[in-house]
Amino acid sequence: MPKVGITDTILRDGHQSQAATRMKFSQMEPMLEKLDKVGYYSLECWGGATFDSCLRFLNEDPWERLRKLRKAMPNTKLQMLLRGQNLLGYKHYSDDVVEFFVKKAVENGIDIIRCFDALNDLRNMQTAVTATKKYGGKAEVAMSYTISDVHTEDYFVKLAADIQKMGADLICIKDMANLLLPYSAYSLIKRMKKETDLPIVLHTHDTTGTGAMTLLKAIEAGADVVDTCISALGNGTSQPTTESMVATLQGTEYDTGLDLVALTEIAAYFRKVAEELTNEGWRDPARVLATDANTLIYQVPGGMLSNLIGQLKQANAMDKYYDVLAEVPRVRKDCGLPPLVTPTSQIVGTQAVMNILGGERYKMVTKETKALLRGEYGRLPAPVDPEVKKKCIGDDKVITHRPADDIPPELDKYREEIRDYYQQEEDVLSYAMFPQVAPKFFQYRQAAQLQVDNTMLNKGEMTMPV
Repeated sequence: MPKVGITDTILRDGHQSQAATRMKFSQMEPMLEKLDKVGYYSLECWGGATFDSCLRFLNEDPWERLRKLRKAMPNTKLQMLLRGQNLLGYKHYSDDVVEFFVKKAVENGIDIIRCFDALNDLRNMQTAVTATKKYGGKAEVAMSYTISDVHTEDYFVKLAADIQKMGADLICIKDMANLLLPYSAYSLIKRMKKETDLPIVLHTHDTTGTGAMTLLKAIEAGADVVDTCISALGNGTSQPTTESMVATLQGTEYDTGLDLVALTEIAAYFRKVAEELTNEGWRDPARVLATDANTLIYQVPGGMLSNLIGQLKQANAMDKYYDVLAEVPRVRKDCGLPPLVTPTSQIVGTQAVMNILGGERYKMVTKETKALLRGEYGRLPAPVDPEVKKKCIGDDKVITHRPADDIPPELDKYREEIRDYYQQEEDVLSYAMFPQVAPKFFQYRQAAQLQVDNTMLNKGEMTMPV
């Protein structure tokens, strides 16, 4: 096996980061056989925002997509991204829902589940990790990387040791905002390799222009696997490009063993897909490929940045853009220094917009900000500012236990609620994640099936039951 493995993100984070997760299965399908022959460590192809996007925008069943991907790529490990107790939704779910989701993900074709929690609260990942191993998947536990007075190298080295103790198979450094600089990556991974026995995976982006350098120094320090993306949707807000990394390592002790000619053929196909996504308005090359060093100052990931811009445009207040950017780190500090990744990035970002547009800090407070301060998302990394806490939640009780301990079993309730739409076991999970969106998709699916049945009946290919 090559010393360095490559996880390619073209089927998930590549288009999530550059094209609002709008790549359809039909756009992937022609290249799946070739992708399967490359020899990747794994292909990240599911989870993250793909589940939501399939149901909400593409009229695709995410479970059927996974089954098709598995069938088309039998020789490659398939990987997904899971938000711990949030699964793929935006709230905590009961343990029975989490376990059932993981079971069905593995049964339908997922080999590796990369699990993370926005607060790095390992209690919020334990159920998913235990279930992954129970049902035969590999548990890759990710630490959400960020920088603060609390988030030091020592913090992440200790976190890595704790991740090993919880039963992980691999440890991932998830650098969602491209804040991990090359020499910091080298130092951190050197220490992690000494303190743990698990393979180390590095996931970064190229938002600040340092991604490829960071991957290279990480590899020199002993990283076992790195995330890259085929060049058609690589660099910028996405991952550093696969071909460039493979070429850089060729002939060295870190040679990936991947065929550059095969990769360039795959890239040529996906360039056409990237053009389609651009023409459809989902991808803005000038924005997604721009280097934004502001990220190093404000720690705002690409997806969060586009949300902020959208909110300000809606309020006709783009002149407040830099005021909001400067407010983000202040809100983050007030709220106990959470790493900025879904859902905390949206919570902190929206609160920063409200603080600036409201003319007074915390004059208006979102229910999500209140929930964060009450401990409903998990243990915050640092103490909350007492004045902010008083202003936002008054004397409300702050919980210190695992939030999901307060959630009774939900699976049977969800099953009952969708009995009119129920076609497969997985439907209950689609509904649990997105209770407003999934029923609309189920109705679309029923109508589409009826149309197919009527067409076949008219052609005489199907007979009515007697």
